[in-house]
Amino acid sequence: MQIEVLYKPSYSLAVIKLSPSEEIRIEAGSMVSMSQGVIIETKAAGGFFKSLGRSMLGGESFFQNFFKAPPEGGEITVAPELPGDVFTYDMSGEKLMIQSGSFMACETTIDLNTKVSIKAFVAAEGFSMLEAEGTGKLLLSSYGAIHEKVLAAGEKYIVDTTHLVAFPASMPVERKTVGGLKSTLLSGEGLVVELTGPGRLLMQTRSPHAFLSWLIPNLPFKRNTD
Repeated sequence: MQIEVLYKPSYSLAVIKLSPSEEIRIEAGSMVSMSQGVIIETKAAGGFFKSLGRSMLGGESFFQNFFKAPPEGGEITVAPELPGDVFTYDMSGEKLMIQSGSFMACETTIDLNTKVSIKAFVAAEGFSMLEAEGTGKLLLSSYGAIHEKVLAAGEKYIVDTTHLVAFPASMPVERKTVGGLKSTLLSGEGLVVELTGPGRLLMQTRSPHAFLSWLIPNLPFKRNTD
């Protein structure tokens, strides 16, 4: 499988080249185009309860699409729902925590589970995240560009939870306040977490929550004259 990401970082499109009879798992609604002969199968991957957990707790679709290339190989293109970036993450057996909505696609050798844990609760605005485990290529999306930060052993780094895309499951996470009580209440910053290395962080340069906070008060509304 070969993946090329075009038009980075604002309106990214991933072009996936599949070898003969190779298969890839793609989040529902992410496919943009595909070559002739590619076969699609839609199913609840991992069974009913696993799919229900990913849907209700992990923010992903209950049904997922599996695309299989014909004997001569094939091509599929995928893109995020929001204007943003696509990142190819090469997994080698580790576990990766992923924010709700950032999973796009992966090789079938990677397993996806909903992780309900203290760490997921601390690191997310909800109480669960997706946990990816296995070996192969994983495609993640973001709102805005993806910024990568590699932490050394013992190095600490603070991130707003709405900007956190993915991090290793082995990385310690701790909820923090922004300065003192006054700063926490009045600074306009969201919830932040402190992550401790070693590990590789992926962050998004824009926050969908910040965008909605700006957008909703500026939407036109119709006055009720009755």
